[in-house]
Amino acid sequence: MLIIESYSTAVIMCIVTMICWGSWANTMKMTSKSWVFQLYYWDYSIGVVVFSLLLAFTFGSRGAEGRSFVNDITQANSGNLGAALLAGVIFNLSNVLLVTVIEIAGMAIAFPIGVGLALVIGVISGYITNPVGNAFILFCGLASVIVAIVMDGVAYSKIPGDKKKSLVKGIAISIFTGIFMGFFYPILVSSISTNLATPETGKLTPYTAIVMFSLGLFFSSFIWDFYLMKKPVTSRIVSFSDYFKTGTVRDHLLGIGGGLVWCTGFSLMTLAGHQAGTAISYGLGQCATMIAAFWGVFIWKEFEAAPKSVNKFLLAMFLFYFSGLSLLILAKN
Repeated sequence: MLIIESYSTAVIMCIVTMICWGSWANTMKMTSKSWVFQLYYWDYSIGVVVFSLLLAFTFGSRGAEGRSFVNDITQANSGNLGAALLAGVIFNLSNVLLVTVIEIAGMAIAFPIGVGLALVIGVISGYITNPVGNAFILFCGLASVIVAIVMDGVAYSKIPGDKKKSLVKGIAISIFTGIFMGFFYPILVSSISTNLATPETGKLTPYTAIVMFSLGLFFSSFIWDFYLMKKPVTSRIVSFSDYFKTGTVRDHLLGIGGGLVWCTGFSLMTLAGHQAGTAISYGLGQCATMIAAFWGVFIWKEFEAAPKSVNKFLLAMFLFYFSGLSLLILAKN
């Protein structure tokens, strides 16, 4: 299997993760107005599984080092397979909540608050389980991210009219999003062998862990997403028949594409974790908030109704996120 050998390569992969994770939700924004996010999410889930299997049977099954995907999954013990599966279930709950917030309040509030909080929780828990990097620099980076989250919340509170009414609901769901999203990654990492060239017996290679995670995500959609289909926070009640009746080919392709983009980022982050360390790789990946906020502010004009005074808070948000990103990179050196 392909193994990442250098820290610089791992950092580049995590930056690509950041771009993928900050951009995949654009595909949801691009679907038809009649295509509610609960239906979009089925295609997204399919895209995630498809990419994980393609990766496992290509890069995960070639090369002299490690174990091939088929050999690895057949020797793995049930505890590690279950941990990777559980990580997908937990993440999926957080991600369904994330797209709910995007529907309510937009990308520029969902990502900086929800994913920003997940970054803080994930880096702290990741550092506890795998203490790689300079702790002082790492936590200074986290402090910068926390300030950025506060700046984004203040900026959103300045939006007048109907949008302001969604502030409490959007932020409340974002907090739950961050809590669930912050704890899935250490669970996933616990199932992966620390030695990739000669993996431990019973443990998983990153490629197998990604597949099991993706299956956990897909099958738990029959719980989390199905619940929101019947008890929507926004939009109308929908059924499985609506998935086949109302969606266009373009809508389905956008959803699958969103899943492919997200899983590309997730896979690169997981593969980079061996070199960069859990805390740094996860922290860099979750700095996708800066990318998503850019899309929300400048492309989707989610702060268009806000007064001009809000610009200073948005500028501060971007500056503090950029500072946090820089410190997370430097933490390993």
